[in-house]
Amino acid sequence: MRVLVVNAGSSSLKYQLIEMDNESVLAKGVCERIGQEGARLVHHGSESVTLDLAMPTHSEAIKYVLDALVHKKYGVIKDMSDIAAVGHRVLHGGEDFKESVKIDDDVLKRIEGNVDLGPLHMPPNIMGIKACRKVMPKAPMVAVFDTTFHSTMPDYAYMYAIDYDDYKKYKIRKYGFHGTSHLFISGEIKNLLKTDKFKAVICHLGNGASVSAVKDGKCIDTSMGLTPLEGLVMGTRSGDIDPAVIEYLMDKTGMDIHEATNYLNKKSGVLGISGVGSDFRDLVKGLEEGNDRARLAVDMFSYRVKKYIGAYSAALGGLDCVVFTGGIGEHTEQVRERVMTDMEYLGIDFDFDENLHPKGDKYALISKPDSKVKVYIIPTNEELVIARETLRLK
Repeated sequence: MRVLVVNAGSSSLKYQLIEMDNESVLAKGVCERIGQEGARLVHHGSESVTLDLAMPTHSEAIKYVLDALVHKKYGVIKDMSDIAAVGHRVLHGGEDFKESVKIDDDVLKRIEGNVDLGPLHMPPNIMGIKACRKVMPKAPMVAVFDTTFHSTMPDYAYMYAIDYDDYKKYKIRKYGFHGTSHLFISGEIKNLLKTDKFKAVICHLGNGASVSAVKDGKCIDTSMGLTPLEGLVMGTRSGDIDPAVIEYLMDKTGMDIHEATNYLNKKSGVLGISGVGSDFRDLVKGLEEGNDRARLAVDMFSYRVKKYIGAYSAALGGLDCVVFTGGIGEHTEQVRERVMTDMEYLGIDFDFDENLHPKGDKYALISKPDSKVKVYIIPTNEELVIARETLRLK
């Protein structure tokens, strides 16, 4: 049973074909620069190949993906009938979708009704769905939302203290994101601890970063909000900030509201702080070379993660484990060290030596064996979650 996972961005389309019998990846790749000059398909199947191809829209992109999957030389399947279903990553479910859903005309219309909640990501997500429906009209398709894992938050956690009528009218509330990652890690924690009953803080740390508080497999709070801008300091996003800063910046610089929002999303975070970049490999290099702004960026990022862990341990009423995942969480020991320093009060006995050289493929334990609260590194697999949800609903 093979499931195609599609993640459509504004000018890109990432994909994986997964054999669900053993959950192995048969092929994966990306269409880059869709709608622009220099568009290309990078495909890894029975062979790896890079093809320069004209892709005016996502429809051409998905056609090239399907052609690559059945290609005699570098393809991995005989024809389209070998694909049982297609799973689409969709940014925002709003209040319409509390779980993944099989796509029909009504569902697509409701997804389109939430475009205002994710104006940057939702249009390409929808284009990807429409392109696949056009090219593969008989294949079952499933929408898997970044927000649905967080739909179990209680109202006092997801509400903002604004006029309640405005919440009802405009759906202004916390939704949370990275839900597929937090869902995957939650399942891995259940397997590790061998129980459905656990209290965990999951730290998905990458260029976009979020923390969730998970009790017995359900999210009770998360750091991102109406949009992915709220919460942690990130690669280029400011994270939590006094709202008055926006008006102040606009007044001082002459920026309009769109420019100010772009500033907080694209020109802030560790990029803005460090002046070095948003890639933590460059920040760590700068840190080691004595660049004080790089040091400040790493410290601010780590401190914000530490604060959320403390806050969420209080919200959970205790803690069984902390998990680091995502590119930074899995690979940047300097961040994990800073986050875990002086956390003994929570019952964490962190192994700073093990943190430098963590062992294990599926997961690594980086707290001491007798630590009351365990600390793990667990690599995430968002595509596999989408494939599993698709198989469940197809």
